[in-house]
Amino acid sequence: MSDKTILNIGKLFFRVSFLFGNICLFGYILTKHIDFAIYGYLLLVFGTVTNLAAILILVIYGTIEKNKPDICLKAIKIILINIPVAILYAMIGMNLVKF
Repeated sequence: MSDKTILNIGKLFFRVSFLFGNICLFGYILTKHIDFAIYGYLLLVFGTVTNLAAILILVIYGTIEKNKPDICLKAIKIILINIPVAILYAMIGMNLVKF
């Protein structure tokens, strides 16, 4: 894989997770439909698993391909930007939704 492809993988996982998180949070804020909150919770669970799997694959690929660990780490860092965003959105969501 080329360096550009590896970085695009990291950007794709970041963008998709960020987009779905925004849809769930702002969908609930604007409409007050509980389904957005439920999907947001499911996004936290499945998004965590998916992003961790992508990170694991990038780590394995970076160790197998001896000239690619730096670019794989850059892609992993891009994916990891979602962690503070997810924590912030989870705290906002828990404060908005009172079960």
